[in-house]
Amino acid sequence: MIFTSNFRTAGHLPQAVAISLGVPRGWRGRRYKALAPPRDLIKIMEPEKFIRLYRSQVLDSLDPMQVIREMGGDNFIMCCWEPQGEFCHRRVVVAWLRKHTGVLVEELMLNLKRHAEWLRQMQGAGAEETAH
Repeated sequence: MIFTSNFRTAGHLPQAVAISLGVPRGWRGRRYKALAPPRDLIKIMEPEKFIRLYRSQVLDSLDPMQVIREMGGDNFIMCCWEPQGEFCHRRVVVAWLRKHTGVLVEELMLNLKRHAEWLRQMQGAGAEETAH
């Protein structure tokens, strides 16, 4: 499964991939800078304007299937700073991926049984890989 979240909720998980320019202090996780909005876009407070410019300056130059492959196939969590429910570029990425690939990307909510189960399976798979 592919999820989005913020650093506070999921940044500590091995499946986390930062899609922002900045990362938390001490970040040791993976990064995918191609999806990070340029600094001048981060300052835009109008969602419609941000979406239009983010699409034209960032997303239009990327291949959505290649992005998915490079971030981890179907087992990763795209992370940035904003709390769940606030406007954020990860929402734009989710819509873009859905439109161009049909892939459903959800916000990670560990209180949902199927999300927690996915995480348990991923942690188990990681432990098996380490044992080999």
